[in-house]
Amino acid sequence: MSTLDACLAHEGRHYLVVGGASGIGLAFARLAAAQGARVCVLDKDHVALASLEAEGVFAAALCVDVTQAGLIEAAVADAVSALEGRLDGLVYSAGIDLQSPVESMRDEQWLRIMDINLNGPMRVSRAAIPYLKRGDGDRCIVNVSSAAGLSPLPGRSAYCVSKAGLNMLGKCMAQELGEFGIRVVTVAPGAVDTPLLQQSYQDQPDQDEALAAIRARYALRRIAHVDEVAASILYLCGPGATYITGTTLAVDGGRSFH
Repeated sequence: MSTLDACLAHEGRHYLVVGGASGIGLAFARLAAAQGARVCVLDKDHVALASLEAEGVFAAALCVDVTQAGLIEAAVADAVSALEGRLDGLVYSAGIDLQSPVESMRDEQWLRIMDINLNGPMRVSRAAIPYLKRGDGDRCIVNVSSAAGLSPLPGRSAYCVSKAGLNMLGKCMAQELGEFGIRVVTVAPGAVDTPLLQQSYQDQPDQDEALAAIRARYALRRIAHVDEVAASILYLCGPGATYITGTTLAVDGGRSFH
């Protein structure tokens, strides 16, 4: 086996992917399964989950809303059961966006984005950590944040703050869990061609102009494909990244410095 193959070897690994029915989460789930991992997907989109279940690629595709705190513990338990009682990695990729300046922000808007983007990963991690602790060898949590958590965007304060908080949550959990051999890493993508990005410009009168403005923020002058971010997560979950923890990896085409 080559060094590269060894870094990407996921045979026998067991992963839980939250927000795994679309976008980056689904791309990671497919890549991990293709590399030999056993994968369980959690999402609230029951239609997409039914389609994934029918494919037979994943160990299970289970429905849960991460804002329903009382349901998460049972959902994670069901997921781990589908993973044969073993959990090597948790990937949290669920998230929503919101465009509103602070001046016109409603409390319910602010609270909802925090509930999904920040409270959600805390709740899921809290439920998953006991299972991760039971394991041996390398185990990890990877949270999908955003370049917007590294540098602000006008009119999107709630989103930026939720993602900045997620970056710090990852650092805190890395300190708490390191003694148990559990790594925690955060990935901060830039603009990625996902339904979430498409929602951000679909109401613009000139979508081409809106897309051009987005691309201009990036040194590479383009929008990422989901597989580019998913591949970074796959690496971070694998044997080539066993000494990486407590950091945020910007997979953002240069946005954070451009």
